[in-house]
Amino acid sequence: MALTETASAPANPKVGRTADPCVMVIFGVTGDLTRRKLIPALYNLASQHLLSREFAVVGIGRNPMTTEEARQKLSEDFKQFATGPVDPDLWEWFSRRLHYLPGNFDDPKIYNQLKETLEKVEKDHGTHGNVFFYLATAPDYFCDIVRSLANVGLMKEENGHWRRVIIEKPFGHDLDSARALNQHLLKVVSENQIYRIDHYLGKETVQNILAFRFANGIFEPIWNRRYIDNVQISVAETVGVEKRGDYYDKAGALRDMVPNHIMQLITLTAMEPPISFEANAVRDEQAKILHAIQPFSSEDVLSKTIRGQYGEGTVDGQRVPAYRAEPGVPPDSKTETFVAMKLLIDNWRWAGVPFFLRTGKRLPSRSTHIVIEFRRAPFVLFRETQVDDLTPNQLIMHIQPEEGISLRFAAKTPGPAMRLGEVDMDFNYADYFGQTPSTGYERLLHDCMIGDPTLFQRADMVEAGWSIVTPMLDVWKALPPRNFPNYPAGKWGPKEADELLERDGRSWRNIEK
Repeated sequence: MALTETASAPANPKVGRTADPCVMVIFGVTGDLTRRKLIPALYNLASQHLLSREFAVVGIGRNPMTTEEARQKLSEDFKQFATGPVDPDLWEWFSRRLHYLPGNFDDPKIYNQLKETLEKVEKDHGTHGNVFFYLATAPDYFCDIVRSLANVGLMKEENGHWRRVIIEKPFGHDLDSARALNQHLLKVVSENQIYRIDHYLGKETVQNILAFRFANGIFEPIWNRRYIDNVQISVAETVGVEKRGDYYDKAGALRDMVPNHIMQLITLTAMEPPISFEANAVRDEQAKILHAIQPFSSEDVLSKTIRGQYGEGTVDGQRVPAYRAEPGVPPDSKTETFVAMKLLIDNWRWAGVPFFLRTGKRLPSRSTHIVIEFRRAPFVLFRETQVDDLTPNQLIMHIQPEEGISLRFAAKTPGPAMRLGEVDMDFNYADYFGQTPSTGYERLLHDCMIGDPTLFQRADMVEAGWSIVTPMLDVWKALPPRNFPNYPAGKWGPKEADELLERDGRSWRNIEK
């Protein structure tokens, strides 16, 4: 498949709407995110006929390079990080639309230069004056970049042209900083121009939660406290902090994962059916869930939350160092690499149903999954059989690394006696629908280009997520841990995480390789 200067990729109704003509401006184009995710995602959109022919990229970075040198570098990087076979003609078409502008984000001159560059790019590629700015930078630059763009008129929408800005997490480091960030941004741009990106929401299974819940008549009637005993959400990683020790030690597992990724998974799992799939209809229901989560008191933090830090151990058969021995981490660090907690949602659907959450590094398996555990059936029928107890049915939504859905239920084992065995029915996306090359960013970038903010967080959702974890941050700051490290690398976190569920007669569903 190839694209030429005179013919765009034909529209394909099976894969959705072709994006609007536009320019994508990437602040931080020489960074890891761009070469690993953004450029491969844009190429995949082009290969799927979802990228407009009237499209271009302007990258801004500190490295003193020409546009040709930047194209060469991005071409070399793309060969390494492409998610599937590369069509040379398509890449040639795409690379001619890559432009580079060297400069510092805090230099006012760069924004006037950018304005001139965008005018030239619009003439060359016919991008219709539509621009979105991707801030692949440190959070400290967010406010200054957006304000500087507004100062030179680059955020102004007129004559039917749109201007949008995508902000990568973290959106603040606590509730106060998140509020301050939102206030600063909203002074110069409107809320509908801000796209707060969470790459977890680009994954098919995450998006499929709504389709699964609301399109299947056999599941929607039982998706409530009358039939569901508990919900478990796990985001487990086998890696340590790698080369991010300096950043991670200031953030920790709670800030890094819970207010954004995990809260998004909770809202999609627990929300009421929206009146439509229009963006604000969906996000209104998500916000209701965040506001319905029971706030933590100081006593709740001590009894319903667990923090951990990994020591040395074995992962994938390899000995790995303790967190405190990682580059950039202080030898006496009190930063958590594991978090578990029990949440309750105060509404009619979920009253009394605990939501157990956990996330951590250096765990035995890389797995993000949601477990819906149903109430046990009455045992009375089996009391005079060889069945000792009835295990609960479980519905598991696998989000990564493999995407799919499993259902675990009981069945009689062959033989004259009444014995039960557990059976798994597994659905794997790749088996049924084939594999589509993906970085997880394709859907999100495309949605921004067509103006669909459904999978992006609103200001109120960001602040609601931080308000849930702020009591934990306050208590943990006042009471530093005394037993770190408290779990060896390669284990499922500290023993207190298991005890959190065992107190209620429940246990984690650990998904091993």
